[in-house]
Order: sequence, then structure tokens, then C-alpha cells
Amino acid sequence: MSLSRIVRDEDFAGCRTGQFLELLKALTVILTLPQSAADHVEALVVVTGQGEEWRLRHAIHTWEANPKLGHLLVANGNPAEKTYTEITLGRLRSLGLRRVEGVHVQAEPAPNTGRQAAWVADQVQARGIASLALTVSPYHLARVYLTVLKTFTRRGMRLPIIPLPVAVSPDTPVPETGATAYDLVPGEAKRILAYAEEGWVATPAELREYLRWLWSRHEDLLTGPDRAG
Repeated sequence: MSLSRIVRDEDFAGCRTGQFLELLKALTVILTLPQSAADHVEALVVVTGQGEEWRLRHAIHTWEANPKLGHLLVANGNPAEKTYTEITLGRLRSLGLRRVEGVHVQAEPAPNTGRQAAWVADQVQARGIASLALTVSPYHLARVYLTVLKTFTRRGMRLPIIPLPVAVSPDTPVPETGATAYDLVPGEAKRILAYAEEGWVATPAELREYLRWLWSRHEDLLTGPDRAG
């Protein structure tokens, strides 16, 4: 299924109020997970695309600032995008990468988020990674989170996934389209609603079950051991 990244208000005419409420709940519970927990995970994952170099810069800065991170997983983008640039260690070094041990780059093209999520799951399984932070532009983060969660769920994998949105103004034009986050959020919402029906993103029930598990098993990671009850 191919959906436009920029949609109009009337494109949501067939959506039910209940669908919007479930979407709002999902966005809220994902984006309000404590970002401070990202300082204590084993791996940092960055999903690239749309010519957004700031995703890589943010991930590299986080990686270099936190030597406790053991893995930096860089998912490849879509070669069909006009702003696509091959990801190499040389390019990452040009953006500030110095610590290369533990850096893993997806070699094959990833034309969609599902391919990126599958590669992340492969890396997690192969390297025995037990927790990760997921960094991507804020407007795109919820859909990536739900896609990764769905992929893990299908494989019987369960580990802490901490959302770590990139620090970027929502008024910043995205290189691929020239649109801002304000323009792109509706398209992301449309995709989440459509992909949920196709089984490509975690359902509201799956998300709720996962977060219940996350909070019950990993409260220390989320709140800090000195504040956990």
C-alpha cells in the first residue's frame, strides 16, 4: 500500500471517532515514555530517510556522548527518494562519528519502515541486545515505534524500547518534500490507521499489553532505581 505523505482534512472523512481516540492514546503513551531511560539501554537505533541528516547527527551525538551504549544500529533508507544518500562509515564520520566499534549499518536498501524494522529485529537477535532506544524525527516516531513493536511481537521478542525523538523544530522543512512536521503528522496518522488494518503496526491492544509489561518489569529503567516504588 502506498499512501501520500501529505493528506488533506477530507481524507479522514471515513474515519471513526473511536479510531482517532485510539490513535491519540497511542501517540500519548509512546511519546510520554521517559526519554531519560535512553541513557541506560544497550543499543541506539536510528531510522533514516527523507533526506533528514539531523536524524544521523542526533544519533551520532547521543552515541558519542554515552560510552555505555554498546551498539549503534543505523537502518538504511529508500533509494527511490530523491534525497537518498548511501550510508557508509565515511559518511557517518563526516557527521561526527569517532567511536566505530559497535556501529552496524544496514547494507541493503530499505524501501519502507517494515524492512527497517525487520533488520533491527535481526540485529537484536543476532547480537543479544536486551534494550534499545529508537531515535527518529518526532512526527515519524510513533509509526516507527509501532512498526518495530509489531515486528518484535511477531517474532516473540520482548525488550524495552525507549522512544528518543530527534531535537528538531517542527517548523523545519523536510528536504525530501519541503513539508514541515505540521504538514506531515496527518499523513503519519493516516498511515498508522491504514497499516493497523493490514497488520503492519502494533494494535492498540498489543501496545497496551506491551507497555503494561514494560512498566511492570522495567520500572527501574523508566524511573530510576532511586525513585522506583
